Amino acid sequence: TSPAFEDSINTLFAPLLISCITLNEKISDTYTSIVSENNYLFIVHQFGECTYVAVNGDGSESEDDLRRKIFVLKKIIDVCFGLVTLDTNILKKKLRPQDTEQRCKVWKMLQNLLMTYSHLREEDQSFLVEAVERLIHPQLCEQCIEFLDRHVVQQINSSMERANEEVVHSFILVHTKLLAFFSSRNASSLRPSDLLALILIAQDMYPSDHNLESPIVKDLENTPVTEEVYAPTLSSGAGGGMYGPAQRANLSIRAISVPSSHVAVTLYQLLDAFTVLEAKLSDGQELGSTSRIYPNIPDLRQRMDKFIKAVGVPKRQLQSAWVEFKNKAFSKPDTVKSQELLQACRNVKSQLCLLYQQYFLQKPAGDSQHLSVNLQTKILKIVQEKLMDWKDFLLVKSKRNTTMISYLRDFPGLIHFIYVDRTVGQMVAPSLNISEKSTELGRGPLASFIKNKVWSLVGLGRRYLQKGYTTLTFRDGDYYCCYFLWFENETGYKLPVIELPVLSDDSAPIGTLTGDYYRKLLRYYGKNHSLEVIKCFELLTIHLGVIPTEFVIQQCSDVVRKLWEPSRIPLL
Repeated sequence: TSPAFEDSINTLFAPLLISCITLNEKISDTYTSIVSENNYLFIVHQFGECTYVAVNGDGSESEDDLRRKIFVLKKIIDVCFGLVTLDTNILKKKLRPQDTEQRCKVWKMLQNLLMTYSHLREEDQSFLVEAVERLIHPQLCEQCIEFLDRHVVQQINSSMERANEEVVHSFILVHTKLLAFFSSRNASSLRPSDLLALILIAQDMYPSDHNLESPIVKDLENTPVTEEVYAPTLSSGAGGGMYGPAQRANLSIRAISVPSSHVAVTLYQLLDAFTVLEAKLSDGQELGSTSRIYPNIPDLRQRMDKFIKAVGVPKRQLQSAWVEFKNKAFSKPDTVKSQELLQACRNVKSQLCLLYQQYFLQKPAGDSQHLSVNLQTKILKIVQEKLMDWKDFLLVKSKRNTTMISYLRDFPGLIHFIYVDRTVGQMVAPSLNISEKSTELGRGPLASFIKNKVWSLVGLGRRYLQKGYTTLTFRDGDYYCCYFLWFENETGYKLPVIELPVLSDDSAPIGTLTGDYYRKLLRYYGKNHSLEVIKCFELLTIHLGVIPTEFVIQQCSDVVRKLWEPSRIPLL
């Protein structure tokens, strides 16, 4: 967009933004949604000092849809810019570079990612429920994990060409489905929301293009649905890979390289500590003793001193800000005003964000900052060779990962289900490929009708969960729909139901990309089960309405038992 167009947009939105900011400053409240005279819908949400506005004018999106997009955009920005998002001034410069061409590039990147998310949410069950779907083939998965370890991570990290880059996570995708994932020993754990965001980025970079698939895969459309998809014989060299330009849309391998991963971990820990401290000081807590506000202040002091000594040259301003903070934080309480300490805390936090930018965001957003092209090409070739024999099988498997046929014998009347392990952020569901000429749901309108039922049930389940309900069963015409959320301990014993918090309409939408609701829910439930490992699960089912209710409920329990029994697919 041109500067003139940007100015006109800013002028149009200025009254709304000024009004929101003024209300927030005067009464600590502001608009969450507005409907104009011409029925345009505006959703407003403020993250720190940044105000997000989503607009719809044709009635195709609800308040929940727009609010979900805002939170997903926030997640995308967090992933793209990392810890810089903790400092509003630095983030503004990243989102609005002075150079017009670079600014267009940044926003084009964000726009593309949001459009890719919107498409996947409408078409892909894993993005509908915001959980990762694994390709189910334990033996191949295990060999691919070993391959990622030895021939990708270790080979790259031992290469002289890697410069300061270090690969800590790597994974293989077939379309949006995860075949294998490996993390090095010194890597921090990757949250389900982060992995899902990385899958979104990979899909945006190499979108699935079914026109490029091989004739063997296209033959799926002209063959009846069968229970088994046969795989080639395993060889000791089986691995994973990314194919050339014509096939990258179908199969991809990603390796998340970072320079000095130990620096990244320490920066994250320090910034997290100063963010917590800043929040407590901002709340107006009396200064008293600093250790009363932040009990781990002695440990923070030690870690910060050690870190400043370790980072070397780019530390002068950070060291100056840290000395100022120490002088105020560890002096007599009656000699320092809380507002002065708050500002000193923010200065340290800002300097840590600048250091993070120097280490990890040296190039503008959208530009490649990763391994050398030569090293990537070498690894790419190795991976291609290892997985070439599996290409057609994997592409077929990605379409028919789980089939309903294998469940119909044990569960007559069951039409569809989605089972989600919210602890690890993974899901299992029969495939819904309504674009194919032949599917388990039949042809044409029926398949689309069932798909719409599934999408509607997920939305309804979320709305009831937002109100604190964990069980929902209802008859919908010729169908019977169920939604369950429950908790278990590590042995699979179902734990008692508790009263869940009721969320306001303007709260973060329930999901993984939109604020990690389930992670917070696990923490909430775990307060009274501190000695146990708590797990959270969801199940959504659609049955034929002629099945008696008691059989439907029993089948739901049996489906979960059947899904729980198979040997676990290795992940790490």
